[in-house]
Amino acid sequence: MASVLAAEALDSDGRPRDAPCEMNQTNTPNETSEVLIVGGGLVGLTLAVVLASAGLRVTVVDRERPEHKAADPYDGRASAIALGSKKLLDGAGLWAGMAPAAAPILDIRVSDGDSLLFLHYDHNDVGDEPLGFIVENQVTRRALYDRVAVHPNLRLIAPATVARLDRRAGVVEAHLDDGRMVRATLAVAADGGGSSIRKEAGITTTGWSYGQTGIVCTISHDQPHRGIAHERFLPGGPFAVLPLRAAPGLPHRSSIVWTERPALSPAMMALSDEDFSGEILRRFGSGLGRIAVQGRRWAYPLSLLLADAVTAHRLALVGDAAHVIHPIAGQGLNLGLRDVAALAEAIVDCRRLGLDIGGADVLDRYRRWRSLDTLALLAVTDGLNRLFAQTAAPVRLIRDLGLAAVDAAPPLKRMFMRHAMGVMGDLPRLMAGQKL
Repeated sequence: MASVLAAEALDSDGRPRDAPCEMNQTNTPNETSEVLIVGGGLVGLTLAVVLASAGLRVTVVDRERPEHKAADPYDGRASAIALGSKKLLDGAGLWAGMAPAAAPILDIRVSDGDSLLFLHYDHNDVGDEPLGFIVENQVTRRALYDRVAVHPNLRLIAPATVARLDRRAGVVEAHLDDGRMVRATLAVAADGGGSSIRKEAGITTTGWSYGQTGIVCTISHDQPHRGIAHERFLPGGPFAVLPLRAAPGLPHRSSIVWTERPALSPAMMALSDEDFSGEILRRFGSGLGRIAVQGRRWAYPLSLLLADAVTAHRLALVGDAAHVIHPIAGQGLNLGLRDVAALAEAIVDCRRLGLDIGGADVLDRYRRWRSLDTLALLAVTDGLNRLFAQTAAPVRLIRDLGLAAVDAAPPLKRMFMRHAMGVMGDLPRLMAGQKL
């Protein structure tokens, strides 16, 4: 693994750094796999590891070099990992590499600005396990690369781009920009919201910009966070403070996910660390004591996107290629991991019967399984963002009373908590903690 992530001018084979990096890759000009995954992000690589662990031959093609994506400054984000997602990652052999850096979420506090009414989720109300975990994306990415490196039937070709994907009867052929070709039975688009594979397949999308920017950074603070995740709704959008594990010299850390109006976000990004910390204190208060920004800040435009179809002939869409949602409630990665669990189960069950893993039965099962869950979560996150963006006093009173009413209704609150934990509904086996 060290050679793959080396930063020297040459890698361990003496190739220039811009030469393709191929984990467990033969030197043949063409590849034949059962599943081709285009996109080596968190969702695409997780699917690859899950399928390879089940014995399938998998090839992943990604635009960027692994050592670049595994470097600390790559994106700075942290993700909420619901309990159901944690079970999937554990079943895929990934959680052991993530657990030491995973901060458990023991409580969630949802508030509407400075209102005295709020909603409090306590993990003790639904059992003895955390509601979820906050894990920095770089931790997850490195755990994935470690697993990729030990799977003899999983090949990562990077950097490389699929110039053309031919989907014919019985086979897909990916023509790479370097002249090579990868043949497979099924192709999976995991190449993000701007998916070129989705566009080439003629799959249209529905969506819009939120007119909001997500600002992300890490802070250190004087007081412990006690495993509490805060979601505070402000005029510019939701403001989240998420617990992180300690780092060397920084015993108390949290991740900030700050939604702001685009007109204001450039000014916030241009502030000094001291002034930026002051703006965080203005929005959140002094409950964590003195705070200090650690490292870089990132800003991302926020939007909604839903593919009008998640399957086509010998093609399935997963993760952001299929749907992009607002970061409110931190469910984006979990939604993608549910795609992984459902598609992997459909593929593996079909393969065990000796049937065509790229055929209509697999794709139809995946489409039916994911459609309702995806639409429901998009509707909830979009609706919450719009509801809390309203500043009229009567609207604010109604939503504050709604938060208080849910907080005062334990059965309803437990149901919402279990949904957020990803342990309700028609769960794939991996999400239920069972073997694939």
